[in-house]
Amino acid sequence: MNLRTNKVMKSACVKRTWRQEFYKNRYLYLLAVPVVAYYVIFCYLPMFGIVIAFKNYEMGKGIFNSSWVGLAHFKSFFGGVYFKRTLVNTLKISFYEILFGFPAPIIFAFFLNEIRNKYFKKTVQTITYLPHFISMVVICGIIVDFFSTDGIVTKIIAYFGGQRMNYIGDPQYFRAVYVATGIWQGIGWGSIIYLAAFTGIDQELYEAAAIDGAGRFRRMLHISLPGIAPTITIMLIMRIGTVMSVGYEKIILLYGPTTYETADVISSYAYRMGIGSARYSFSTAVGLFQSVVNFILLLFANWFSNKLTDSGLF
Repeated sequence: MNLRTNKVMKSACVKRTWRQEFYKNRYLYLLAVPVVAYYVIFCYLPMFGIVIAFKNYEMGKGIFNSSWVGLAHFKSFFGGVYFKRTLVNTLKISFYEILFGFPAPIIFAFFLNEIRNKYFKKTVQTITYLPHFISMVVICGIIVDFFSTDGIVTKIIAYFGGQRMNYIGDPQYFRAVYVATGIWQGIGWGSIIYLAAFTGIDQELYEAAAIDGAGRFRRMLHISLPGIAPTITIMLIMRIGTVMSVGYEKIILLYGPTTYETADVISSYAYRMGIGSARYSFSTAVGLFQSVVNFILLLFANWFSNKLTDSGLF
């Protein structure tokens, strides 16, 4: 080894300083600036407002001059007449969404992955993606019209022997309508990540299984499903981390006083208290309780997944 080669190898082994590293990747860091700025401005800086959950906030006095009340708002929420109702409704709707809504995009992705006609496949994908891009206000307007007494869905139900009634206005059927329409709205968009996971599976495994005589169902069960299992696990952990965050926007657009009994959730209750009654500190306390429980559930789900499958978010 000559002296010149030795110098080149030594220079290659020298660790660059952070300034040199930053200068080398300066354009990549520049691309990240808008994203970082978005999260800092709209996600992290507003977290300072959490402090009003422990104060009796008055807009005239501001955050700093408002009186400190400690855990009074939390005690008021936990001891209130609506705590049990909103908590039970939130957990029930989330449970139904996980039980029926979470597997729906997975099953749909399995069927799409087995379609060999690419034109038909793209057509089905396009049609199922459309509800995701429609405004929630429009979606809820469609739901109200379809499930009203003279709605098309109600007519179909009546044709097959069901009762003709306003399903969206009946507390008994509100959760079923909410979950079913949520599946319709998100099944296409939710299947994208699973279809992407299918592309990472080695195609030689399918060929070897076909040579050994495995049918399409066995290939799905023993190759496709284990191949996307890590993706399913991560998505399930993230979903469990939002158990307490049933979307208030859709709830508020669909429910009414007649359906509060089964439709009123923690998010909608916090919205009514904050915007409708101007109880900003109380609604912040409710939202903080909701976020803390979600965070604890996320940590537990991730810990359980790591113990059970050796895979998780972190």
